[in-house]
Amino acid sequence: MVEYEEADVVVIGSGMGGLAAARAIAQFGGKRVLVLEQHYTLGGMTHEFSRAGRFQFGTGLHYMSADAGPFLGFMTDGRAQLSPLPDEYDVLHFPGFDFAVPATRQRFRARLAEHFPAEADAIDGFFRTTRRAMSGLAARNVLASFPAGVRRMGAPIVERLFPSAYRSLRDQVSRSVRDPRLRAVLAARWGLYGTAPASSAFGYHAAVPLTFFMEGTAHPVGGPKEIGRIVLEILQRYRVVLRPRQRVDEIVVERGRVAGVDVQDTGTGRRYRVRTDTVVSAAGVRNTYALIGRGPELADLPEESSAVMLFLGLHRSPAAFGLRGENHWFMPDLDDHEGVHRPPGEGTLYVSFASLNNPAARFHTVEVLELVDPKVVDRWRGTPEQERPESYRKLKDALTGRLIARLEQRWPGFRESIAFAELATPLSFETYQHSVLGSFYGLAATPQRLRSPRAGCRTPVKGLFVAGQDAWGPGVVGALAGGLMAANAVLKPRQVGRMWRAIRAGGVRRDPATPWQGYLRVSGIEALTPTVRRIRFAPLDGDAMPFTFTAGQYVKVDVPVAVEPIERSYSICSGPGQRRYFEIAVKHEPDGLGSSFLHEDLAVGQALRVSGPHGEFTRDPGAEERTLLLIAGGVGITPLMSVLFAAADAGHAGRIVLLASFRTEDEVVFRPEIMALRTRLPGLEVSIVVTAKSGRIGLDELRPHAGPSTRVHLCGPAPMMQDLIGQLTKQRVPREAIRTEAFVSGRSKETRQERAHAIALAAAQAGVTEFTIGMAGGDPAFPCRPGQSVLDAANAAGVALPQSCGEGSCGTCRVRVLAGAYETDARGMFSADELAAGWRLACQTLPAENLVIAR
Repeated sequence: MVEYEEADVVVIGSGMGGLAAARAIAQFGGKRVLVLEQHYTLGGMTHEFSRAGRFQFGTGLHYMSADAGPFLGFMTDGRAQLSPLPDEYDVLHFPGFDFAVPATRQRFRARLAEHFPAEADAIDGFFRTTRRAMSGLAARNVLASFPAGVRRMGAPIVERLFPSAYRSLRDQVSRSVRDPRLRAVLAARWGLYGTAPASSAFGYHAAVPLTFFMEGTAHPVGGPKEIGRIVLEILQRYRVVLRPRQRVDEIVVERGRVAGVDVQDTGTGRRYRVRTDTVVSAAGVRNTYALIGRGPELADLPEESSAVMLFLGLHRSPAAFGLRGENHWFMPDLDDHEGVHRPPGEGTLYVSFASLNNPAARFHTVEVLELVDPKVVDRWRGTPEQERPESYRKLKDALTGRLIARLEQRWPGFRESIAFAELATPLSFETYQHSVLGSFYGLAATPQRLRSPRAGCRTPVKGLFVAGQDAWGPGVVGALAGGLMAANAVLKPRQVGRMWRAIRAGGVRRDPATPWQGYLRVSGIEALTPTVRRIRFAPLDGDAMPFTFTAGQYVKVDVPVAVEPIERSYSICSGPGQRRYFEIAVKHEPDGLGSSFLHEDLAVGQALRVSGPHGEFTRDPGAEERTLLLIAGGVGITPLMSVLFAAADAGHAGRIVLLASFRTEDEVVFRPEIMALRTRLPGLEVSIVVTAKSGRIGLDELRPHAGPSTRVHLCGPAPMMQDLIGQLTKQRVPREAIRTEAFVSGRSKETRQERAHAIALAAAQAGVTEFTIGMAGGDPAFPCRPGQSVLDAANAAGVALPQSCGEGSCGTCRVRVLAGAYETDARGMFSADELAAGWRLACQTLPAENLVIAR
């Protein structure tokens, strides 16, 4: 029996083309969009993989234009961070001479004229032709998104107006210049779109190496996966449903129109049909036509090239060989007329050094790419990956050795630096990219493609559109443009207008009230005590900080302790008036993964992913306050230092009391800063308690400062906080005037997940699918899924509870549990009397049966 689902639009493939179409159609068309991805990882060629527990490799995005451009700006809402490559970003190695390509068209033209003075006029003419060919390619691609009748009439006109776009690269270069070495330089880098000079259409060459990359190049900070992560996060905002491990077996066509897609979930084996009248396929033109049973219609299009890619992990930095992050191209001769038909390992090589261009990279990697004829692996095609014969392994070993030898010849000693090597062949791309014969760039970039009515976002089937590289051009950004062309064809005219206005604007800008997310550079590390480090974060470009914060807030830091980073929260200890950087202080916990990395492995210059600011543990001292009492235990003084700096910057003259306890004299943090603040804050009183000598802060220390008009900020270990909350209330400090911030252990989230899993398992065994949370005072009850926290259940049901951090550090989500069993972590946010009265944190409380709570 066939299962059925429904969707307004189905997108096949989660590469940038499919995701661009999905976002545009959901955002501007208001459609329910379902994305089906055959791979287990979403994001297409922005995907990365890891090896040996430390090396991260990109699969398709190696470098891009230094300017993210409107398309990528739209898809990432302007959040993509790019790290520039060196000014001379491509170095070309020919037999007998080298040529370094500089950033900007003007400097490239000037360098060509300097090296080839006799061809100066021809060079100027060539660049004029390049602009015309680029315009011709764009006109042809836009025309391809129009209905068939318009395309038939317009295609001959475009070719007549822009003939250079349709000529072969070799033909156009031969018409433009005479010097064979200049021809070689101008025709080089065809590997950026995958078709050799004798076959490629000059329009693609004009567009990619001679236009998109001319103003300089860059690498995504955090790696290609960061682009995919941002895009996927944004898609969730538009309620796009994303499913990996979904193989589309057929696009169902009835009476010439799309009626649905037949799908198999390869993870579970489930088969189902999604009913829809609109399908956007980002799986490539050849795969798309095969899914509707019309593959033979593409027989007139030339075959595509595939690739071998060698992934290398190094013991040391490539900088040891004089490399700065530029790409290197190795050409076998001046006129690479054989292209991909050379024996593997002997053709044009592209070598990139992503780790030198990604400030977030911890370990050094190299990627070597050679475009090849997919027939080189024909004899093993169709064999399961784990069952391929010894002859296939020998081919890979021999090819790996051949490629490494070419690198060794250029950089003696390179071979000895290699810690890891793995080779991908056309079979690898066929498996993971699901491309026909491992095609690396989609349809071949030939004049035949430009003239074909099948190469574009329109198809003969109503409701079926193509996105991705085959709808515009090669590369990740080309695929993205192809996705927008598909959306252009799907949406109504008014919606299309809104889409292009949004693209020109660069997407949806961040609401300043929401946390910023991105990479910041570690610009300073200082030991404050034997166990506490102060770490300074600054923008990558050295400009002003991308966000502001209030004293007492914290940031979340992704700490790269393994292949997948762990998230840790750290209070900001610097003042909010400092706009060039912020600082955190981290205590080294012997068993703490995050703190161990930050103390033992972190280096100045490294970039870490940060989000912030977060938290409601804030205080802006006002003139009406008679006493602001700040109480800290150990490194809990961190957020309170930010409060003091803010007060000093504001010229606060009121009374502020700082009570700070430390276990020993050696562990007193911020002593010089506190002493300096006493000169800026005339009302500041400081008492440092060394607990090894004097014991913990108690009533004697509190009594002179605590009373009905006191406002308290309390941060420290849970037992200390629990004790002091009770003592403060006995001193008649209003409970609402006591603000608390707890230390958040990296283990706490894992512990809560373990408890949640145990509760869910026990409920399932008992046949319970839902608990009920009743509200005292007559408010409606709401459901809670076993394993869900009270706060998550309330949010899902639309029940308003006070909240901030969601992880138990701020104490905002206080509720009183009146009845029912549960698991919880009180985190020192309550006194013993409050705990006895049932006060708990909603974000930490996991019902084990029906509960009754009060706000």
